[in-house]
Amino acid sequence: MIELYSWATPNGHKVHIMLEECGLPYRVMPVDIGSGEQFRSEFLAISPNNKIPAIVDPDGPDGAPMALFESGAILLYLAGKTGRLLPPDTRGRYEVLQWLMFQMGSVGPMLGQAHHFRIYAPQKIPYAIERYTNEAKRLYGVMNRQLAKRKYIAGPEYTIADIAIFPWLRSWKNQGIDWDDYPHLKGWFDEIGARPAVKRGVEVLADRRKPLVDDQAREALFGATQYRQR
Repeated sequence: MIELYSWATPNGHKVHIMLEECGLPYRVMPVDIGSGEQFRSEFLAISPNNKIPAIVDPDGPDGAPMALFESGAILLYLAGKTGRLLPPDTRGRYEVLQWLMFQMGSVGPMLGQAHHFRIYAPQKIPYAIERYTNEAKRLYGVMNRQLAKRKYIAGPEYTIADIAIFPWLRSWKNQGIDWDDYPHLKGWFDEIGARPAVKRGVEVLADRRKPLVDDQAREALFGATQYRQR
């Protein structure tokens, strides 16, 4: 059984959804990032970047346990382990991988910055709010144009690229988005959100999450604790 170290965040939900889609048995090991549990030595031994999610597969590729951090790497690992949600042909595989990298390099970081400056930053900085809100709108536009031509983000089939992107768009309101401007993306979003495995995945640890607005959470996520040498 796979051990899943996670919390109810967009990156966590990627792996929750993937495990549900693949039907793999897993055990959830909560890592409360608002209280600083991500800095515990036992978690750092699995995820040296002190970020969730991470997994330990006791039945790794060579029969020995395999630990992995970084949500994109975990999605690829689980796709390889199960033979699901990643095309077997070279062309199809790279079409999916480019959109997975788009999520990892653009959607996650930029929407994360939009969340930070619009919601969490102690000072409201108009330049930062405008910059990252505009970038969120640009990225939504990229995806909307892609989905005007394709049923799913990387082609005709549902893949790990869709799984990677979907959780980040659930906070569209906090990103300053009006769905009326992105009808193709909205149709895709509603379809993905209606999948039974997706519904189950986004409920994992959802009852444990608390608003990250108290001083302890701000320090754990944005304060000096993040930058301490370990």
